[in-house]
Amino acid sequence: MKSALEIEDEVEKPPVEGPETQSLMALRRPYRRVRSGFLSLLRMRPSAPAPKLGVLRQHPPRPLRVGRPPYLAPVVGPLPTISIVTPSFEQGRFLRQSIDSVLAQEHPRLEYFVQDGGSADESASILGEFDGRLSGWDTAPDRGQAHAINIAFRRTTGEIMGWLNSDDLLLPGALMYVARFFARNPDISVLYGNRILIDESGLEVGRWILPKHDSGILRWVDFIPQETLFWRRSLWNQVGGGIDESLHFAIDWDLLLRFQTAGARFAHVPHFLGAFRVHPQQKTSAQMDSTGAREVAALRRKYLGFEPSQDEVMARSKLYLSRHLIEHARVQIRDRIAF
Repeated sequence: MKSALEIEDEVEKPPVEGPETQSLMALRRPYRRVRSGFLSLLRMRPSAPAPKLGVLRQHPPRPLRVGRPPYLAPVVGPLPTISIVTPSFEQGRFLRQSIDSVLAQEHPRLEYFVQDGGSADESASILGEFDGRLSGWDTAPDRGQAHAINIAFRRTTGEIMGWLNSDDLLLPGALMYVARFFARNPDISVLYGNRILIDESGLEVGRWILPKHDSGILRWVDFIPQETLFWRRSLWNQVGGGIDESLHFAIDWDLLLRFQTAGARFAHVPHFLGAFRVHPQQKTSAQMDSTGAREVAALRRKYLGFEPSQDEVMARSKLYLSRHLIEHARVQIRDRIAF
């Protein structure tokens, strides 16, 4: 039996084009992109796929290219107000882009506060440029990221909440999609999506494409992209109405575990909602081996009842990562066909 590549080489060349041939070729054009995408996948050298989750740099930088989340039909009544806060400290070189990514969202009922920790860089002047467009902002010393988030959230009233770090981005259309999803799914209290990884220049260096939500794996490891995470204020109030200010690294995982313990229903949507910036000063890179490791171990002891070894964590994550690889391959095939 001939392979697909041999068959491709034997496709007969079209005759000199007359009117009938041109019509036939026009009918065949939509299928060429599908065949080209499929054949390009066949040309790939077979190798054992490695999970992308947890990997911050997956390929050389390339232009960021992502579609908007799919359109959700309007709902009866007004959409919920969304409260977004941004904690920031000495992130002036990225702050303007982060703010722009929020203010560019089409959602008409948006509260947006920025809480800067008294930065000595250009942050204060940048915030001044947005005075009147933000719901509010302040720059003053704080006790860390968790404290800054709590300060800002206390100034908000929106039904839906989320925070965006000052070096990350919301992707176009994210908030309108989130608002309509929550309005159409009143039983869902926590929503998150997929992430794109970008470098200091805003170029794409990877993607985290997650499978369906798995409440079991969340107690072992946190793969949920924080910049794509949104929740209902009623749930926030139910679990104490604040971020644990004793934490500096695993603040979002702690919040998620408290949500889960309270019985919240989670939903993962298979769309890119945010972009996570990878750079040397980023807390994920700088603190993982010290503060991060201690906090992660403490959360596992609290919610698992023991501290598993790394081998145990990997064994428990194996099925989830297999599902991730299937979903990643599905999106990869879709993108190759589309482009």
